Amino acid sequence: MKSLATIAFAGLCALASLAPLAFENNAGARVTAGFPGWPTSFEGRKLTPLPLTPIETRFQQNFPGRVGRFSDGEREIVIRWVDQGTRKLHASSDCFKANGYELTVQPVKIVGQERWSGFIASRGTQKLEVHERIADAYGGQWSDVSAWYWAAQLGQTKGPWWAITVAQNVGS
Repeated sequence: MKSLATIAFAGLCALASLAPLAFENNAGARVTAGFPGWPTSFEGRKLTPLPLTPIETRFQQNFPGRVGRFSDGEREIVIRWVDQGTRKLHASSDCFKANGYELTVQPVKIVGQERWSGFIASRGTQKLEVHERIADAYGGQWSDVSAWYWAAQLGQTKGPWWAITVAQNVGS
């Protein structure tokens, strides 16, 4: 009897671990209705839309939100709009590492009231300075994706959120 209880407990634990995935997959229908559109400027500079890369296009397929890629003439800016807490919103450092970049973490950068995490991404002769942050409409902000995720899961913030990644070439 004891082994039956152990098996039942293990089965319930396995089902409980899958529950967050069920909630994330059902949210895609809400995304289009609440999306306010992309900003036309960023930090006082006009944004020009750029096509998504194949990786960004694949990423967006199961993402509970939208992904846009822009240029302000000097920097590339990836903006992700998400309407729910999700593990599918990950740090841009994960993408850079997966694409063969070597990363050097930088201290958190504070610009006015905004906190930005940052790193230098190097691959071959290319060297980029990258900063990112996540913000809600109520003044909440996170320079760390994991901290944002848990704040969202614990109801400490409400969506939708804007995750902004800014990359600028800093030489070779």
